[in-house]
Amino acid sequence: MRLREAARAIAAAAALGPGTRARLSSGGGGRAPMAKSKFEYVRDFEADDTCLPNCWVVTRLDGRNFHRFAEQHGFSKPNDDRALHLMTKCAQTVMQELEDIVMAYGQSDEYSFVFKKKSNWFKRRASKFMTHVVSQFASSYVFYWKDYFKDQPLLYPPGFDGRVVLYPSNQNLKDYLSWRQADCHINNLYNTVFWMLVQRSGLTPVQAQDRLQGTLAGDKNEILFSEFNINYNNEPLMYRKGTVLIWQKVNEVTTKRIKLPKETEEKEVEVARTRTKAVPLHCDIIGDQFWEEYPEILADS
Repeated sequence: MRLREAARAIAAAAALGPGTRARLSSGGGGRAPMAKSKFEYVRDFEADDTCLPNCWVVTRLDGRNFHRFAEQHGFSKPNDDRALHLMTKCAQTVMQELEDIVMAYGQSDEYSFVFKKKSNWFKRRASKFMTHVVSQFASSYVFYWKDYFKDQPLLYPPGFDGRVVLYPSNQNLKDYLSWRQADCHINNLYNTVFWMLVQRSGLTPVQAQDRLQGTLAGDKNEILFSEFNINYNNEPLMYRKGTVLIWQKVNEVTTKRIKLPKETEEKEVEVARTRTKAVPLHCDIIGDQFWEEYPEILADS
């Protein structure tokens, strides 16, 4: 009996026609409705993961086992400009390819993407936000790797995990981003001192960890200045503040070959145009100045 019912279900699918089946298998064209069958009840097991309305949707991704990944790919310590710029390139790609992202913030091996409060992208399904962001970012990381690590082959595919969190108010969102930037400062200050102790003082990692145990920010700054003549405030902003991506209009000039009227040969002509792009900034986002300078972010228009 079950075999006959299964055969009828297959026959119903076949009734869609070869053209429809070709579109489904190739991914091209439209998407035909699912064939009705007794097996359709399994859709009821799908959990409803619709995000609450009128909330900022934040998708954050983190590198999976990136400590090991960084070691095996020879990342510079405490910061590798190549790796940081590659992360930002991937984040820019995510913003350009996906819809409704108003800004992003990244540091180390993590990036947070802020979707509009009123976004109805994929009917606000959390699984769609997370999977599209993580998959686009991960594929971009592999695709652009050679542009930043020219002499270092990619030994194995990197992995990233993701999560979706909702923030109902503007202040909640600002506090979340402040938390991530404070985390950037705390981790970078520690790593800067730690690696100076290892690389320049000759301490083992365990000895450096013991030396820093129980120290406060002021103690770490004092070690950097007194022992290594380093003023932490002069370290690059990208290391201390992380990277903020916002939409800005950018003037671009390109060269095109065109044939002018009454001319027999083509000539190269410069063409200027304005495009909206995800532009990286390295600045403080904990205080009010950033939000006063870019009020359109929270306007959610």
